[in-house]
Amino acid sequence: MAQDNVSPLQHFVVAKRTISAVFHQLLEFVRDCSDFVEETWKSEDLEHVAEEKQCLQIQACSRKLTAIKDVLARRHMKVAFFGRTSNGKSTVINAMLRERVLPSGIGHTTNCFLSVEGTDGEHAYLTTEDSEESKSIEVSHKVFCCTDVTSELDSWIDKFCLDADVFVLVANSESTIMNTEKHFFHKVNERISKPNIFILNNRWDASVLEPEYLEDVRKQHMDRCVSFLVEELKVVDLNKAPDRIFFVSAKEVLSARIHRAQGMPETGGALAEGFQERLMEFQSFERTFEEFISQSAVKTKFEQHTIRAWQIIESVKDIMDAINISSAEKECCITRLLFLRKNLILTSSVGEVSNAMAEEIRCLSVLVDEFCSDFSPAPNAIALYKTKLMAYVEERMLKNLDLRCSSSINGYVLSSQRDIMDTLRPLLPPAFSITYDLNFASLCEDFVEDINFHFSLGLTFLVNRFLGPGKAKQALSLLDQKLQVTVTSSSAPLGTQVQEELAMSMATGLVSLTSRASVGMLVIAGVVWRSVGWRVIVLSVSLYSLLYLYERLTWTNSAKERALKQQFVDFATQRLQAISHIISSDCGQQVQQNHLNQILTTVVNVSSYISSIL
Repeated sequence: MAQDNVSPLQHFVVAKRTISAVFHQLLEFVRDCSDFVEETWKSEDLEHVAEEKQCLQIQACSRKLTAIKDVLARRHMKVAFFGRTSNGKSTVINAMLRERVLPSGIGHTTNCFLSVEGTDGEHAYLTTEDSEESKSIEVSHKVFCCTDVTSELDSWIDKFCLDADVFVLVANSESTIMNTEKHFFHKVNERISKPNIFILNNRWDASVLEPEYLEDVRKQHMDRCVSFLVEELKVVDLNKAPDRIFFVSAKEVLSARIHRAQGMPETGGALAEGFQERLMEFQSFERTFEEFISQSAVKTKFEQHTIRAWQIIESVKDIMDAINISSAEKECCITRLLFLRKNLILTSSVGEVSNAMAEEIRCLSVLVDEFCSDFSPAPNAIALYKTKLMAYVEERMLKNLDLRCSSSINGYVLSSQRDIMDTLRPLLPPAFSITYDLNFASLCEDFVEDINFHFSLGLTFLVNRFLGPGKAKQALSLLDQKLQVTVTSSSAPLGTQVQEELAMSMATGLVSLTSRASVGMLVIAGVVWRSVGWRVIVLSVSLYSLLYLYERLTWTNSAKERALKQQFVDFATQRLQAISHIISSDCGQQVQQNHLNQILTTVVNVSSYISSIL
C-alpha cells in the first residue's frame, strides 16, 4: 500500500540516481581502458599490439558515455511542444500551467523556441539567449518579432530537442497533420532514437458545429495519427498508439481553470456543448503525460541509454579482446622465434662441430705424422710412446676444433643472450637508489658558535690547553659554585647585630688578604727583578703585548668564519658519530626491503618466462 502512494516522479528520481551511478562507473572504466590502450599504442616494446584506430575508437566511446552522463545529470525534465502557427501550442502550455504565461492569440504570435521553467521567485520573468537581462512577462507579450525556425530547423533541433524527454505535437482538428509537421518529426526521429511523442488534436470544440460528422472526423484523425506514429516514425506499437492521441480544446480548459482560480464557476462564459468530455480528456492527457514522463520514462528513456551503453561496452570489449589477442599472438610469436633461434643455434653448432670433426678425421694421418718422439720396440717404451701420441693428437684436435668452431658458436650464444636480455628488459626492476636521511637541520639545531676573541696566552685558553676542555669547564664550574655558595651563605637571613659583625669580619679579612697579596706580589716582583733584571721583564712584557696586539688585529671576519667552521666540524663530527649506526641500519633495511625483494620478484618473473619458453 505504501508503494502505491509513492509519486510517479519519485520513482523516476530513484531510477535516475541509480542509472547515473552506473554510468559514472562505466565512464571511469572506459577512461581507464582508453588510457591503457593509448599507453600500449605508444609503447615501443608493445609494437603492433594496439593500433591508432583502436585508440580513437575507445576515445569516441568515452565521449559518447560522457554525453549520455551529461544528459542524465540534468535536474529537470524537458517537454518540447511543436505544431503549425496558431495551432494552440502556447494555449496548451498555459492550460497545463493554469495561467496565461506564454503569449497567445490570433496571428503569428510565437514563432521561435520558448523555454518555460519553474522558479523559486515570486515574479515571472523572461530572458533571451544573447542577454541575461530579466524582462517582465507583460512586456514580452507585446513582442511579435522572433527568429523563424524554418530556415535553421536542423540546428534548432540539435540545440533544443536532443535532450527532450517528451515531444507533444499540437495539431489543428479543423484540418489534418501537414507534411511540414511530419517533416519536423522525421528530422527529430533521425537524431533521436524512438522519441516519446504525444499528439493533441486541439480546437476539438469546433466539431460540435457538425455533430453528424463528429465520429467520422475523429476516426479519420485517429487513423492518420496512428499511421504517422506506427508506420512512418515507427516509434510505438499499433495497440499502444491510440493512448498517445487526444482530442481537446486547450482554450476552453484554460478559460475554465482561470475562472476557477478567480472563484467563478468553470462553466462560466460561452462554452460549446460537450465541454465536460473535452475537459476530462485533457485531464486524462495530463495524467497519462505525468505517468509517462515518470514511470514510463524509466523504461522508454533510460532503456535507450542502457541499450546504447551496452553497445558502447560491447565495442570496448571487442577492442580489448582484439588487443588481448594481439598480445597473445605477439607473445606466441616471440616464444616461437626464441624456440626457432634455439633450434637454429643448436643445429648450426652441431653441424659446425660435425664438419670440423670430419675434417679433423680426414687430417688425422697428418697429425700422426707430425708427431715426433723417441721410439723403441720395448713393451714399456711402446706404451709410453702411445700415451704421448694420444695426448699429442688430442691436444692438436682440440686446438683445431676450438679455432674452427668456438668463435662462431660463441657468436650465436652472445646473439641469443642479447635477444633474451632485450626481451627480459621490461621485466627488470628500475635502477635502485638508496636514500640517506641525515636531517642535518634537526641534528645541529642546538649548535651555538663562539666567535669572540680569545687570546692564545690568556688564562682561559691556557687552562683549556693544559687541562682539556672538559676538565677546564669542570674547574671553572666548581669555582663558580664556590662563589655562589659564599654569596648565598652571606645572603642568609641573620639578625641585625650578627650581620654587622659578619660584615666587619669579611671587610677585615678582605683587607688583610689584599694586603698580604700585595706584599706577596711585591716580594715576588723584587725577587724576579734581582734575578733576571729589569731589561728581561720589560722585554717579556713588550713581547706579550705585541703578541696580543697581533692576534687582536688579525681577528677579522675571515678568522671568525674559520673559527665557526672548525667549531661546526667538531660539533657535527660528534653528532654524526652518534647516529652513524642508525643510518647504516636504515640503509641495510632499504636494501633488504626494496632492492633484494625486487631482485627476488624479478628472478621469479624471469624464471616463469623462461619456463614458458622452454
